[in-house]
Order: sequence, then structure tokens, then C-alpha cells
Amino acid sequence: MTVKGKWAAGIPPRNFTWVVKDHLAVSERPGGFAPNHRRVRRQEEIIWLRVQGFNRVVSLLPSPHNLAAYDEVDLAWTHFPLGPGGDVRDVLVELYRQLDGWLGAGERLLLHQEELGDRIMGVVGGYLLWSGRLPGGPQSISFVERLVGHQMGSQGRDLVAQAVAAGPPPA
Repeated sequence: MTVKGKWAAGIPPRNFTWVVKDHLAVSERPGGFAPNHRRVRRQEEIIWLRVQGFNRVVSLLPSPHNLAAYDEVDLAWTHFPLGPGGDVRDVLVELYRQLDGWLGAGERLLLHQEELGDRIMGVVGGYLLWSGRLPGGPQSISFVERLVGHQMGSQGRDLVAQAVAAGPPPA
């Protein structure tokens, strides 16, 4: 696909927000969430990610949606399916370890789920706590709420609590 003019730089994904400036960002799924998903918008948003120097997209969707689109433009991706409920501690620990490694290697990452809601807020809050970037659950929750501009519900708070239960990162 060849894009010219102002569209050559693409457009940022909806609700794009930096968590760790210039290294870790969150957004809704490129192209929009299920009923509003548009292939053209997805392509424009993926172009924007490439132009901005993102090395990897980390999808938390329970399904493999969008992954082939990242392959088409040679954008690395990793899939950590995060279902709608239950104990996800093992998934979180592996995700957090990988995030630490990628960030330590200087990668620029986009973490997304269907929409920028409680699930991704809880995952990010949990990571900030687990990695020692923030000292406690309440600080982590408050920080993420300020970042995204709305309160974290019980589902997100539960994910932060699961991050605490998962224990600290390996030394």
C-alpha cells in the first residue's frame, strides 16, 4: 500500500496515551473496537506507529484480531490473551517480565486491548507497581486514572491486586 500526502504519516490510535514517555504507550485497538472497527483506519494507525518508531505492539485481546495486519508491515507483535475474568496472575507475570525486558532493551511499545478501559488500566497499574516504578496499589491506581482521565473500576483494581499477589520482579 502506498500512501501519499498528509496521510503518509498516518493517524494516532484512539485514546493513545504515554505511560512511560517515549517507551510505553496504551491505546484502544488500532482500527477501533469491534462494532466500529475500520480496516482503513487500522492501516492509517499502524502507519503512524511505524512512523513514530514503535518496535512492538502488545495485544491483550482474547482473540488474534489485528495480528496479521502487523505482519503485513513487518511490525513485531506479541499476544497475551487476557480473557474477561478469572485468575490471570500467570499471564500477568509473563507479560510484566517481557515488558521489563523490552523496555530494558530500549524498545518502544504499544499495549492495547479492545478499548482503553478497566482491563488495560489494571494491567498498566499492576505493571507500574510490580516493576517498582510506583510504591503501592493506591498510587498506581491514581496515576493510571490521571493518565487516562477516568476512574478505574473494580475489574481494573482486581488486576492491580493480582499483580501484587504475583510478587516482585526477579532480582
